[in-house]
Formats: sequence, structure tokens, C-alpha cells
Amino acid sequence: MKEKVILAYSGGLDTTAIIPWLKENYDYDVVCCCINCGQGEELDDLEERAKLSGASKLYIENVIDEFCDDYIVPCVQAAAVYENKYLLGTSMARPVIAKRLVEIARKENAVAICHGATGKGNDQIRFELGIKALAPDIKIIAPWRLDSWQMDSREAEIEYCKKHGIDLPFSADSSYSRDRNLWHISHEGLELEDPANEPNYDHLLVLGTSPEKAPDEGEYVSMKFEKGVPVELNGKKMKVSEIITELNTLGGKHGIGIIDIVENRVVGMKSRGVYETPGGTILMEAHQQLEELILDRDTYTLKKDLGNKFAQIVYEGKWFTPIREAIQAFIEVTQQYVTGEVKFKLYKGNIIKAGTTSPYSLYNESLASFTTGDLYDHHDADGFINLFGLSLKVRAMKMAEAEKNK
Repeated sequence: MKEKVILAYSGGLDTTAIIPWLKENYDYDVVCCCINCGQGEELDDLEERAKLSGASKLYIENVIDEFCDDYIVPCVQAAAVYENKYLLGTSMARPVIAKRLVEIARKENAVAICHGATGKGNDQIRFELGIKALAPDIKIIAPWRLDSWQMDSREAEIEYCKKHGIDLPFSADSSYSRDRNLWHISHEGLELEDPANEPNYDHLLVLGTSPEKAPDEGEYVSMKFEKGVPVELNGKKMKVSEIITELNTLGGKHGIGIIDIVENRVVGMKSRGVYETPGGTILMEAHQQLEELILDRDTYTLKKDLGNKFAQIVYEGKWFTPIREAIQAFIEVTQQYVTGEVKFKLYKGNIIKAGTTSPYSLYNESLASFTTGDLYDHHDADGFINLFGLSLKVRAMKMAEAEKNK
């Protein structure tokens, strides 16, 4: 009996060409595994394509709810945003994919796991760190980093497939390189490879429209959270995955969540991409809008710093690490009272506040208003400012004395 390899299979040209390549170079029995994180129609006809390409079996694993509950929600609660813009759509999905690949490998008694990520990108790191953390005994095959992988273009991959009797409906036409799941879709390539070029949004956008072409009428939305988890949208209780799905529709309609970023990849290079994250952008903003009312200043400040660190950890593929677990444990404590309702209006790319309420709000109208209330005596500010500014005053006096003595 041949040894088995688990192939992380998307159904695209790269992973389709890898099937005969694995059989030719390793004589493995190839078991394809497609992890459904919300790719939609991209999963159509995958089984027939995998079998025609020489795979012995195809798993299509639906992990959408696990992805949302165990990976997206912690990142939303942490306000994890990489380099001030990127909402980690691809980064969050890789650990759940790696986890399921390992589970299938154990089930099939496979000796290796193969992925189609290139040697220039972040995904090779994310997949392999996840696999190493969960299954250090399983061999990892990364064709793009091997000398035996001779295909360096779509044309070469198509020709290779034809030589092996695989004639599939792939074309060599240039198109954007995309990654899609329930949270987002990313776009790289074509005019985006030059940061001097404006994106061709009419050609590029998939999940929605540009703000210029969004409706002239805004739309109100309300969300409820319980302990930092979204539980209700517009008066209807829903699972997190259902809320994100609905928010994607609403956000896409109103041109929400389109970012153009030049980011620093883990491998050291800069790359330019456009991300569409309509539902995710709304969800992140709504959660932060609620936290503004509830968290005290010191907790909010520290949480912001740790949120940035959490984003870096996720971006670098270090999900299955003690530091991610430790930061997430802190974040979960901060979410204990993040309960309430958020209202906002979507209008031409903007999320406009329309009111926030929480039974745990620290906002006190008596304190915050310009009128004098029972909880605040304006005279108390004299002593506070004197003490708070004491070091500044002492330094200024010392500097003046030093200048005088010159």
C-alpha cells in the first residue's frame, strides 16, 4: 500500500498541478482536503476536478462556524488589526485550516502534508508553523521551494497538466491573485503590483461596490453583544457566522471596508494589496464602539497595546503558541462586561454612530456634563493639576537655574 499525503486543495490551477507532481515525484497516494471557511461558489465541482487530476479522495470540511467562533471572535475582541489597516482575513483562517489538515492526516495515517503556498508569501509560514505545533512528526512538502518544481507560470502548469492527461478549464489569462473566505477577499497582482497605480475598482471588487457608487440613502443597523460576542442583528438573534454573512451584504452594498495597503510581509518584503472586508469592518467598529463605554482607561490602554501584539502574532502564523493563549486570556477577562446595543448608519463607505447603550456603561452624565454635579467638585482639580504637573514645573525651574548660571 502506498504512503499517503494530504494536499491542502483549493481547486485552483496550482493545487491541481500539484496532484500529478506529487504522484510523479513521491509516488504518494494523494488525498485532497479542501477546508471550507466560506469560499462560496469556489467549491463547486471540486470533487470531479480532484479525481480527474489523480487524487484518490477528496474531503470538503466545513469549518465556517469554528472559524467564526474560535478565530474571528477573539481577533474582534482584541481589536487585532495589522499595521493599522489589515483585518487579518487570510491570517485568521490559516490556523483553522492547518488544524483540520492535521486531523485528516491522522485519520488517513498520512506521512506528509503538502501545501501550494509560494516561497515569497506569508501563508507558507502560517501553514507550516501550525502543522509543526500540532504534528511535529508529519513531513511537510512545499513544492514551490523545491528544485523539482519546474513550473514558474500558469502556462507551464497548464502544459504540465495536459502532459499528464488532465485537460481542465483553466486559462492562462492574467487575473488578480485572490484569497476568499467568509471574513474577506484579498486582491493582489495586475495594476496593484505598482503602488503608483490607482486600483481599478470596477474590475476588482467582488463583495461590494465603491463608496462613489453606493446608494445615496444611508441605512441604519443595530447589533447586540453579550460578553463581547455579537448575538443579534437588527432585532434577530443569529449565530456569529450568520451575522457576518448579513453584514457582508449590508457593508458591500454601502461600500464599506475597502482598504488599499502596502504591508510588510513576514519574509521581509513589502507587498501591495486591496482587501474587501465589509462585514468584518462593521463588526470591528461596532465592538469598539461598545467598549468605549465600558472599559476603564488603564484597561483600554493596555488592551490596545496587546491588541497590536495579538495582530502581529496572528499575522506571523503563531496561533498555536503560549503567547497567543496568554494574551487571549487577558482579552477574555476584559470582555466580561462588554454587553449592550450599538446602532449606526452605513453611508457611502462610512460607519456613522447612531447611539450606544450598555447596562455596564461607565459614562456618567452627571460627571461628563458642563453642569456641576454631586460627584465632581471643580476645586479638586487645583490639587490634582499641581501634583500631576509637579515634575514639569521642577524641571522648568531647574532648566531656568542652569541657564542663569551659564
